[in-house]
Amino acid sequence: MELGRATLLKEQQLKDQFDNLEKHTQSGIEFVERYSKFVKERSDIEISYAKQIRNLSKKYQPKKNSREEEENKYTSCRAFLSTLNELNDYAGQHEVIAENLTSQIITELSRYLTELKAERKSHFHDGRKAQQQIESLWKQLESSKRRFERDCKEADRAQQYFERMDADINVTKADVEKARQQAQMRHQIAADSKTEYSNYLTKFNQEQNEHYYTLIPNIFQKLQEMEERRIERVGVSMKTYAEVDREVLPIVGKCLDGMTKAAESIEPKTDSKQVVESYKSGFEPPGDVEFEDYGPGQTMKRTVSETSLSNSRGEAKERPGGGKSKGKLWPFIKNKNKGSGPEDFSHLPPEQRRKKLQAKIDDINKDIQKEMDQKDALTKMKGVYEKNPQMGDPASVDPRLVEMAMNIEKLQSEVQKFEGWLAEVEGRLPSRSDPPRRQSGLYESQNSNSTMVDNNCAQDRESPDGSYTEEQSSETQVKVAIANTPEFDDEFDDGDEETLPTIGTCKAVYSFEGHNEGTISVTEGELLFVIEQDKGDGWTRIRRNEEEEGYVPTSYVEVFLETNTKGAMTYI
Repeated sequence: MELGRATLLKEQQLKDQFDNLEKHTQSGIEFVERYSKFVKERSDIEISYAKQIRNLSKKYQPKKNSREEEENKYTSCRAFLSTLNELNDYAGQHEVIAENLTSQIITELSRYLTELKAERKSHFHDGRKAQQQIESLWKQLESSKRRFERDCKEADRAQQYFERMDADINVTKADVEKARQQAQMRHQIAADSKTEYSNYLTKFNQEQNEHYYTLIPNIFQKLQEMEERRIERVGVSMKTYAEVDREVLPIVGKCLDGMTKAAESIEPKTDSKQVVESYKSGFEPPGDVEFEDYGPGQTMKRTVSETSLSNSRGEAKERPGGGKSKGKLWPFIKNKNKGSGPEDFSHLPPEQRRKKLQAKIDDINKDIQKEMDQKDALTKMKGVYEKNPQMGDPASVDPRLVEMAMNIEKLQSEVQKFEGWLAEVEGRLPSRSDPPRRQSGLYESQNSNSTMVDNNCAQDRESPDGSYTEEQSSETQVKVAIANTPEFDDEFDDGDEETLPTIGTCKAVYSFEGHNEGTISVTEGELLFVIEQDKGDGWTRIRRNEEEEGYVPTSYVEVFLETNTKGAMTYI
C-alpha cells in the first residue's frame, strides 16, 4: 500500500511538472511573438520615416520653369539641391533597414514560431501519451490485485465450508465431495489470480522504470533543447537587429559626406558674380546734369516727375525718330513692370533681353529637333509599312506626318521671329515693324510653285490672325511690302465687310483647335459651309452658323464646291 501511495504521488508530481513546463514554454513562445511584433513596429517606423524624408526632399526640389530652377546656377542653390539628393539617398537606407528587418528577422521568426509550436505540441503529446500508458498499466495492476484478493477470500470461505461439511455426520458423502471439489476449484482460481497479479506487477514495474528513467527524461531533455534553441534564436535575432543598422552606416556616412562636400562647394564670390552677370542692364551711365540759370523772363525746365529719378531722367528723353524712349532702370530704382511682360521681352534692359531671347531660341530649336526626330522615325515606319503591308497601313501615318510638318513650320517661324528681335537688340537690324497681316491670294498664287511641300502643306504662309505658321523664306520682306499696299488692306478689312455667300460645303477630316485670332475650332466629322476657298496660303474660310466663322487649315477639311462656282473640286 505504501508503494502504491508513492507511485500515485510521483504521478501527481510529474503531472504538475508537465503543467509548469507547458506554461513556461508557452510563455517563451509569447516572448518570441512579442519580440517579432517589436521588430515589425520598428520596420513600420523606418518605412514611415523614409517616406517623410522623401516627401521632404521632393517638397523642396526646385519646380520646373520656376524661379527656383533659375536659381540653380548659384553654388549655394546647387549645394542645397545636392543636399536634397543626398537626403533622398539617406531615406533609401532607412527603407533598406526596414526591408532587412522584415526579411532577416520578422519572416524568419514567423517561420520559426510555426515550427516551434509544432515541436512543443509534439513533445507534450508524447508526454501525455506516456502518462496515459503508465496510468493504464497501474489501473490494470490494481484490478488484478483486487481480483486476486477476492479470489483468495472466496477460496478461504470454500475451504471453511468444506471443513464444516466434512465434520458434520449428518451430511451425506456426496455433499462432502461436492464441497471438497468446490474448495479445490476456488483455490485453483486464487492461484491463477495470483499468477496474473504477479505478471501485471512485473510488467508495471518494468514500464514504470522505463517511464521514469527513459521516456520522461527524454521528453524533458527535448523540451530543454527546444527551449535553449528558442533562446539562442532570439539572441541571433537581436544580433541581426543591430547588424542591419550597422550595414547601412557606411552608405549613410557617404550621404553625410556628400552633404558636407556640397556645403564646402559654396563659393560666395562666384554667386555674386552670377548675380552681376544676370542683372547687368547694358545701359551706359547718364551724363552730367547741366546747370540751368535763372533769369528774368526765363522758365526753368520741368521734368515729368520731380519725385522719381527714373521718370525725370529716362522718360523725358526723345528718340531720334520721334517718341520717348523707355525709362532706364538704375540700381535701387523699382521696376514697375509686373507679370511676364511682352513676348519680345522689350520691357527688359538690353543685356537681359538678349539673354532671354537667346534662351528662347535655344528652347525652340530643341523642340524643332525633337519634332524632326519624331518625323524621321515615322517616315521610316511608313517606308517599312509600304514594303511590308501586313505590318500596318502606310496611310495611317500620314495624318501624324502632316501634323508634325505643320508643327515644325510653326516652330521655325517662331525661331525667325525671335532671331529678328535678337538681331534688333544686337544692332544688326533696324527696329522691327508691326507684324504683317495675312497675305493676299494674288501674291500666294504667284509663289505657289515654290511654296508646296509633301502632304499639300504650304510653306511661307501665315495664319489668319497674322502670326506665322511656317518657316519664312527670303521673300518675307517682299510679302510685307505687298501686305502694306492699299489693295491688301482693302481685301482683308473685315470690319465693314458684308456676310459672304456660301460657295460649298466641307467635312472636317481631323479636329482643329483654333486658338489664334481669325481661326475657328472644328471637330472630326463635322459638316460646315465654305465661304472662301483656299487662295494658295493653305487656309480655307468656313462658317458654322451666322455668328461663327473663321479659317481652318485646308489639309484638315474635305471641300465640296458647288458646280456653279468652280465645279465639284475636292481638297483633302
